[in-house]
Amino acid sequence: MKVTIKDIIDKLMEPVGQLESTVDTLRSGSLNTEVKGIVTTFMATHHVIEQAVAMGANLLITHEGTFYSHLDRTESLEKDPVYREKQRLIDESGIAIFRFHDYWHRYQPDGIMAGLIQALDWQSYVDDHQPAASILTVPAMTVKEIAEYAKNKLGISFVRVAGDLSITCTRVGLLAGYRGGGALAIPLFENEHLDLIISGEGPEWETPEYVRDAVHQGRKMALIVLGHAESEVPGMKHLAERIGMMFPTIPVHFIPGKQIFQVI
Repeated sequence: MKVTIKDIIDKLMEPVGQLESTVDTLRSGSLNTEVKGIVTTFMATHHVIEQAVAMGANLLITHEGTFYSHLDRTESLEKDPVYREKQRLIDESGIAIFRFHDYWHRYQPDGIMAGLIQALDWQSYVDDHQPAASILTVPAMTVKEIAEYAKNKLGISFVRVAGDLSITCTRVGLLAGYRGGGALAIPLFENEHLDLIISGEGPEWETPEYVRDAVHQGRKMALIVLGHAESEVPGMKHLAERIGMMFPTIPVHFIPGKQIFQVI
């Protein structure tokens, strides 16, 4: 039976319903195209697009914008050589690119968060799924032990930590992606009695500085910053698994991408 790009998108949006405003759009390609293969990824980088094409996929589902901003506007990039070369690859390959961001975050639980918790093997420790955070009670470990555990489970080479690495933690808040800012993270420490927050990223002068002051006052708390992509990549792997179950006749692949920053 023929499955079109529209069929895939409709199925992915079904659990949420129609959103009035969203960045989740078909960036290239036609809704009526028959799907031959699907790739999911955190971001449709030039390299990921090349890999997807080589795999025979004609639908690439990306979580973040293809052209370096949340709204994915390209007006200021029209003469930029990097943009032009990437757009040429998209045009010549004919690959369809669909952004799946807002809907995936609105699944119950949040699809990105579900993937991160699955990757950490912490499903049985979840106490509460809030709209933008998940609260867990994990086996007692020090901050340093949790940092090493997360690196191993997520396959990343480093994390960043604020606070005392030696304190023992059981109450943990998870905030994937760009949710580590003070407005969201700071109240969680008090309201949820957290020892530790693990976030993707956020302004460095907000939550990390709050943790610095708290520790100076003798309070036991810490922050582990995974990186935006590092916290959300597992969610796009989780998406590939779900799509594979929904459409078993279509080849579905996940491309993780490499950790972008190097520590010198």
